[in-house]
Amino acid sequence: MVRTLLRRRKKVLAAEDVTVTDPPKVRRAVTAAALGNTMEWFDFGVYAYLAGTLGKVFFPSSSPGAQVVSTFATFAAAFLVRPLGGLVFGPLGDRVGRQKVLAVTMIMMAASTFAVGFLPSYATIGFAAPLLLLVCRLVQGFSTGGEYAGATTYIAEYAPDKRRGFLGSWLDFGTFVGYSLGSGLVTVLTATIGTEALTDWGWRIPFFVAGPLGLIGLYMRLKLEETPVFQREEEAQAEALSEGDPVEQARQSGKGRLKEIFTKHWQAVLICMGLVLLYNVTNYMVTSYLPTYMSGTLGEPETSSQLLVLGTMLLVVLTITVVGRSSDRWGRRPVFMAGSAALIVFAIPAFLLIREGGILLPAIGCGILGLLLVCFAGTSASTLPALFPTRIRYGALSIAFNISVSLFGGTTPLVASALVEATGNDMVPAYYLMVAGVIGLISSFFLHETAGKPLRGSGPMVETPEQARVLVARSRTRAGRQARDVWIRMRHPWGRDQHKN
Repeated sequence: MVRTLLRRRKKVLAAEDVTVTDPPKVRRAVTAAALGNTMEWFDFGVYAYLAGTLGKVFFPSSSPGAQVVSTFATFAAAFLVRPLGGLVFGPLGDRVGRQKVLAVTMIMMAASTFAVGFLPSYATIGFAAPLLLLVCRLVQGFSTGGEYAGATTYIAEYAPDKRRGFLGSWLDFGTFVGYSLGSGLVTVLTATIGTEALTDWGWRIPFFVAGPLGLIGLYMRLKLEETPVFQREEEAQAEALSEGDPVEQARQSGKGRLKEIFTKHWQAVLICMGLVLLYNVTNYMVTSYLPTYMSGTLGEPETSSQLLVLGTMLLVVLTITVVGRSSDRWGRRPVFMAGSAALIVFAIPAFLLIREGGILLPAIGCGILGLLLVCFAGTSASTLPALFPTRIRYGALSIAFNISVSLFGGTTPLVASALVEATGNDMVPAYYLMVAGVIGLISSFFLHETAGKPLRGSGPMVETPEQARVLVARSRTRAGRQARDVWIRMRHPWGRDQHKN
């Protein structure tokens, strides 16, 4: 009994166990990580808003509906290689560091997006044109396989425990700013130069903008330092390897890490996949499919459709950090559960409003979808990294995230457009969102609350030395009370109820 009681005692925190974050470094980490996401989603915004135009440029022999499906098929193809990118970049980030891998993914994303602007059209080189577009999208998808998981991991490992939700929400703030910039640029081009000029040469301009954005992002990421959490883990692993520990040597291998992910953390992997499905089905439905749905399926003017979705993105941008801060106070689990339940309830009313036509009612419908989306966007970056311990965090998150995004998120525009085309039922997207809401609700139910707590496998992270001293003092006080409790139970094993106080 004595051994059992002693094992239950928590380790007393020492001053060196608590990390005091450096505010300037935290700001640089958040900015650099968010800028990479801005770059990634600038491309998505451009591609979503140019879907009809790119269909005419690269698939001119098809019908308008088939052109859209073909364009979204090329869009979805990039997601098929994302798990491969996750398998490469994720474990690599756990071995060599987060900062190095994030610099590589930044280069690849910017170069592949920039290259699309130079591609010849189908009228110039025939079938080779869509093939080259596919190659660019595959490179972009491969690099993105290590981007979001690495960026969330980087911010989470730099953020103080009590502000991880707020700081993590800035990553997805960058997501929607990038999408808004890309979609806004296409909207301005459409309004100023017209559809004919846009199809002829104007579609290249947004892709050319990606080059300078990528260089800025790369410069900022090269200036970053490795996260303090990873540095501590690296030192501990190096010490174990220097002692010739065969168990640690096996765990450090690529196969050892993958085996650990799927044998010891399979529950966390499934929860992660469910939450990622919820977020990304909602995300791609609104950002990538909705503009084409309103203009192509419902027959609304292209410019008004684009402006409505752009307004929705601005709503998300304005509210996302508020949701992130709220998750620090109320918890990640309540926000996810409330958002999932609301998605099930409001998906059909939102699409019924969008179908009504005009401006006011569709704007309300789009606003509802935007507020549902921000529930997941504002909490994902702080929730997902906390599911896994430090030594496998980047790899496990990359694999789980990208498998789910590839199978369900990135295919959302393709599946939704194909189902609407096949069934003739324009409410299919609402039903699709309801299914995602059910899966998200189940995943949220099994999610352990992590708000305000240290990351798994890491010590506490605080903002000031005073907070660190308070944590250490409280830990010693708790340890003293536990020691007293052990002593009472040893002396009076049958009368412990009499000595609780």
